[in-house]
Amino acid sequence: MIFLRVLVTWLALLTLSAPVHGKAMPTQFDADRNRLIASMLSQQLSAQHYAHKSLDDIAPAAYDLYLRQLDPRKRFLLREDVARLQLYADQIDDELRRGKVILPNEGIVLFNKRVTEVMDLTKELLAAGFDPNQQDYLEFDPKKIEYAADLAELRERWRRILKMEALETYLDLQKQEQKKKNGTTAQEPAEPATPPPAETLDPDLWAKALDKVRDKNGRYLGRLLAETKQDHYDRFFDAVARAYDPHTNYMAPTSKEDFDIQMSGSLEGIGALLREEDGYIKVVRIIPGSAAERQGELKAEDTILAAGERGKEPVDMSEMRIRDAVSFIRGPKGSEIILTVLKPDGAKKVIPITRDVVQIEETYVKSDVLDDGRGNKIGYIRIPSFYRDFEATGPASKARNVTDDFRHELYNLTQDKVGGVILDLRDNGGGSLSDAVAISGLFLPGGPVVQVKNAQGEIKILEDTDKNVLYEGPVIVLVNKFSASASEILAAALQDYGRALVVGGDHTHGKGTVQSIVDMNRNLPLLHRKTYEDMGALKVTIQKFYRINGESTQYKGIEPDIVVPTILDYLKSGEKHLDYSLPWDKVGEVDFTPWTKNPLNAEAARRISGPWVASTPDFDKIRKKTAKAKERSEATNLAVYLAGIEKERRELAALAENTEQSEPFLAELGAGRYSVPGGTPPPLREQLGKDPYVQLAVFLISELALDTKTLGATP
Repeated sequence: MIFLRVLVTWLALLTLSAPVHGKAMPTQFDADRNRLIASMLSQQLSAQHYAHKSLDDIAPAAYDLYLRQLDPRKRFLLREDVARLQLYADQIDDELRRGKVILPNEGIVLFNKRVTEVMDLTKELLAAGFDPNQQDYLEFDPKKIEYAADLAELRERWRRILKMEALETYLDLQKQEQKKKNGTTAQEPAEPATPPPAETLDPDLWAKALDKVRDKNGRYLGRLLAETKQDHYDRFFDAVARAYDPHTNYMAPTSKEDFDIQMSGSLEGIGALLREEDGYIKVVRIIPGSAAERQGELKAEDTILAAGERGKEPVDMSEMRIRDAVSFIRGPKGSEIILTVLKPDGAKKVIPITRDVVQIEETYVKSDVLDDGRGNKIGYIRIPSFYRDFEATGPASKARNVTDDFRHELYNLTQDKVGGVILDLRDNGGGSLSDAVAISGLFLPGGPVVQVKNAQGEIKILEDTDKNVLYEGPVIVLVNKFSASASEILAAALQDYGRALVVGGDHTHGKGTVQSIVDMNRNLPLLHRKTYEDMGALKVTIQKFYRINGESTQYKGIEPDIVVPTILDYLKSGEKHLDYSLPWDKVGEVDFTPWTKNPLNAEAARRISGPWVASTPDFDKIRKKTAKAKERSEATNLAVYLAGIEKERRELAALAENTEQSEPFLAELGAGRYSVPGGTPPPLREQLGKDPYVQLAVFLISELALDTKTLGATP
């Protein structure tokens, strides 16, 4: 796609296009090229972005984002450095217009100076050693701490960081020694039992731990110093773009190449969408049908701490740039990557994943027929994503799409005379908007489905034009915090018409925007096209979704009719938790005719679901698990002494063991939720029988719709 000549394909989550190709990627810093990029950003972002924010308006946000990506965990810059950089914050808009920016120049000089000083500090501190029993603490949440006032405070901060790493490494080595004594291998990925507390340190193991920490930090700090001036400029340009909203980005040539690979699916890997946040690599979404989904243990919101191959020293991922992390985790089909991840509740887990291509069959719509215990049939359909092959054209094409597959499965359920349908959109990150509209039409007799507003304020109403209804019976839609974009459009339409009840946590993701990819090379003046190397690309938010009742799906997401406990409740996940996300707002309501045949009354459903949920042991376990996870996620001031760390490890081990033995379903229901590492998942019907959310939906349909008669297919 290009800027000025924008080609928009209707997608709710991503806008697909042919890969963007440019010239060779820049090999050295080119000041003139960067001045031109700055000037182009100043013109194009304000003109093309949905919100039309001026550079004056976004300058403070751009500075904030730049500073946070420069030193995300406040481990290098001093307050005097931040004050110096602050002098340029108000000049960002003018500098971009002139094509001459100073902030990244100053940033790289100050940052490299402090990294060099920290490198000397770490050598000194590791040589001096640490008292493992001195009761120190370290705050890990950068939002709760200030930048160090001076080098003395920075030194003390790093003393605690290194001491924590040394003690953690020592205990890991101690576990490995214990496993060797027990006859298992040190590289075995399963979490070993926590050894009993040690009164004194083994001097050999302690020396080995200090050596490992010394090597690790040497590589880490060296990696930071190896970053180029162009790297710093690219991140500054991206900070300017993200100041408009979190889905607007400047993609440097290497990032653009990554995007092309993602779109074409031409490289094997684990199948996880990653992002860089506060100096860590976090999982955004697990791709349906991917190796990570089939393995089943890696989840959205997990933090990847380290990665490596079996038998080799894992590579630390902290403060690794997303480009480098993605490149490292990728690999050929059949090879294994072992990830060390931090779960949102504080538990650490080692996860082995065999790299593979996405198995397309796993992304397709699935259905089954359930029994409510009274002899009534209830249909279940799951949509992993709104897939469509946009490259396949012509009447002879055999490419599958979600609408045709869903229609086929729904028709089969009507032939089975089901008395209700459960539509599962949990973990569905979106996809083709046109298919979300078409699928809603299978339950509705025509009418508006969603409103789309562009940057010029023009509103287009997308309608279901087919008056035929494939299924008229009761419908319950299951959602969670990872239901986003096109899945929110479908759920909102069925909810607004009164066609279905929506069941889930307190809200869905809340992504109600559309992005377009722009090749900046195609907008270069003719004079410069043969002069400069690849300029990169922009991903720009250009449209916003609104429900037929006029409310945006952006920011708030969809609020279910029936709110139930989920293990995601404590997670700060969703659009409302992203920096500088576009706000919720309203436009005018459109005329539509509500559905009047739905026996699933929301008030009655809330009345009977409350006692059912309260008396169901699975939901009681979920509530307790969530409360404990919330407590742990908020405890960010961690012990940095041997007894404190050992106590923390024992608590985490006990929590993990309890979860695996008595709460297997708590690996949140969704893609890969019943995967068995190294084994074959049970049949779908068996999975659904263990799913408390599906069982609640069965109960509601059975109680409210099937006590007197069974509703099924349209005659």
